[in-house]
Amino acid sequence: MRHRLRSALAVTALFCPVAFAHTPLCSCYDLGDGTVLCEGGFSDGSSAAGVAIRVLDDSGNPILEGEMSEQSEFEFDKPDGDYKVVFDAGPGHEVEIAGEDIVE
Repeated sequence: MRHRLRSALAVTALFCPVAFAHTPLCSCYDLGDGTVLCEGGFSDGSSAAGVAIRVLDDSGNPILEGEMSEQSEFEFDKPDGDYKVVFDAGPGHEVEIAGEDIVE
């Protein structure tokens, strides 16, 4: 009986889809030359290439929209005034960084 139970569990484990959670990661740096560099990725080591990224003004209006490069980077001219960066890898996978937190 135990052998059959173990076999059934082993077969079930083989065919049961497993969801691996991965947390989005994004950091942005003021390069000191009027530009900002953001680097992204995921906690499981996955690349962020192609992930949407937006720079929004203090009212939430888009200043700039783009996507992470093949190297999981996004560089842009630092906007005047308050802004935030949104790394958007889909529902539940967004990272928001306030401009005031982006330092050299």
